[in-house]
Amino acid sequence: MTEQLLLEAQGEDAMVALGHHLGAVMQAKDAGLVVFLQGNLGMGKTTLVRGIMRSFGHTGAVKSPTYTLVEPYEFQALQVNHFDLYRLGNAEELEFLGIRDYFSGSAINLIEWPDKGAGILPTADLIITITGAGPQRQLLFVASSDSAQSLLTQLREASSG
Repeated sequence: MTEQLLLEAQGEDAMVALGHHLGAVMQAKDAGLVVFLQGNLGMGKTTLVRGIMRSFGHTGAVKSPTYTLVEPYEFQALQVNHFDLYRLGNAEELEFLGIRDYFSGSAINLIEWPDKGAGILPTADLIITITGAGPQRQLLFVASSDSAQSLLTQLREASSG
């Protein structure tokens, strides 16, 4: 059984704040997490990631790693890998990147444009689909693992409080 949560964000600041809440909940997890970020160009996937990184204490820029494909962030007890597969020509290119190494252990892996890595990427624990028009965004969170379902329960409680 999958759990779902629908949240809204009005503007960039709200998207960063939502990412910050999500990151705070992610920090409590002691297992690896694979998160797919889906949505058209300009929907705020990287903005959401910026909020997540800020919750971990990152103060620098958070840019989408469009050309390098992955940007690893090292924190005290955890690694967060931000992937952007938009420019990936073929999913098998991920094998040359050593993709499997990123998914071992307890790292959090945030993957933009996961459809480009179909067949190579592991199954997502959490899929976040972002839609909207103008500054209004709707974020549909779909959990497919026990860990992600717990995460959504905590996020729901944090967003309603």
